[in-house]
Amino acid sequence: MLKILFSPAEGKKSGGDESAKELLGSNSARENILNTYNSIVQNGNEDEIKKLFGFKKFSDCEPYINDIFNSPLMCAVERYQGVAYEYLKFDSLDEKAKEYIKSNTIIFSNLYGPILGGDPIANYKVKQGNDIGEIIPDKFYKDRFSYQLDLYLRGSDILDLRAGYYDKFYKVTKPYTTLKFLKDGKTVSHWAKAYRGLVLKAAALNNITSMEEFMSLEMEGLNVAEIKVIKNKTEIIYNIV
Repeated sequence: MLKILFSPAEGKKSGGDESAKELLGSNSARENILNTYNSIVQNGNEDEIKKLFGFKKFSDCEPYINDIFNSPLMCAVERYQGVAYEYLKFDSLDEKAKEYIKSNTIIFSNLYGPILGGDPIANYKVKQGNDIGEIIPDKFYKDRFSYQLDLYLRGSDILDLRAGYYDKFYKVTKPYTTLKFLKDGKTVSHWAKAYRGLVLKAAALNNITSMEEFMSLEMEGLNVAEIKVIKNKTEIIYNIV
């Protein structure tokens, strides 16, 4: 099967009606970081909360002031709002494509770590790169989840659509593929997020199960310019046309 590694987004929808369940890996391995986050959010120290969330005004923090253990839950792929998710248009997909994403996409959350697209999570806020108390999220999850992810991914092809920052959470040890997008010969950033969403959408709609199938997938607006292989990484370079 093809497993797709994906980034979270700063923006999130509120609400949710999913039931709690065991997240990818284990809930107990996350207990320390989740308890630390919840303590900061619940302690009422406005400066600590603003620092954690990355806001200057406390009024901006208020939508995220909640007990994450007693909050409405929503599937991760539906919770996040950002450029990639806007172009994914998850709500518009048919049920088969939705289930594909929920089961085969691993999103690297700044709070929950690696989770499946269908894993239910609370509404939360952690600015990318911020510590949670004394805990450094990327190091915390890399130390506790790398071996589990190696086992989970060992029988799958891997398409890594993460932004570079999330390499810190998990370094893929087996052969994997990444994508790079060029416009007029220059690497794009904003549009890279959009095309990651479009690529995930195309993989889901076409039920892509291997990199061999992915390589034969034609995507509107993208032409393969070059393919580079460096050690265990294959990089497909696309021109945006």
